[in-house]
Amino acid sequence: MNSKPRIPRDPGAPPAPPTKEKEQLRLRLLAARGALDAATRALWDGAMCARLLAWCADGGVAELGVYWPLRGEPDLRPAYAALHARGVRLALPVVLEKAAPLAFASWTPGEAMVRDGMGVAVPAARRLTARPAALLLPCVGYNGARLRLGYGGGYYDRTLAPAPRPASIGVAYSCLAAEFAGAGHDIALDAILTESGMV
Repeated sequence: MNSKPRIPRDPGAPPAPPTKEKEQLRLRLLAARGALDAATRALWDGAMCARLLAWCADGGVAELGVYWPLRGEPDLRPAYAALHARGVRLALPVVLEKAAPLAFASWTPGEAMVRDGMGVAVPAARRLTARPAALLLPCVGYNGARLRLGYGGGYYDRTLAPAPRPASIGVAYSCLAAEFAGAGHDIALDAILTESGMV
């Protein structure tokens, strides 16, 4: 065969946008997030922390994969500290190799951190653990089908793919809701946590 094999799509699904279109959307959403003033960000982060604590309490969450905020992502570290005080086991994602699912390292708020090769904070004492039963996923944007737009590396897509799937909660400000079509590898999240509620 001279042509590349194609993966069949659901005929009722909208076509995936060109990579360039998705990249332009990503840049627009990152700019919108970066333009938020500090007071608004602090107010919204506080509301999101309260919603996260309530969700974990209602669901009896015993272990949670969290993220260290970067590039203007919502800062939920006060909620992480409160969850740790409640006895919830926390873990941070760790990139061990490219084109692979994320690994996770046990983490205690306040412990020493270092930057990995991608500039992301990870525990200095890397205690690898199994993928937690529930994960928070920072989103550059999200759509009405609860599909996440990330930075384009595919790490979280690969992490969510193996069964059994963890409970997956996207985290984004509500102003980052956008319209975009999903790709074949996209996995709808269970919910999106915003400053105004759970979507």
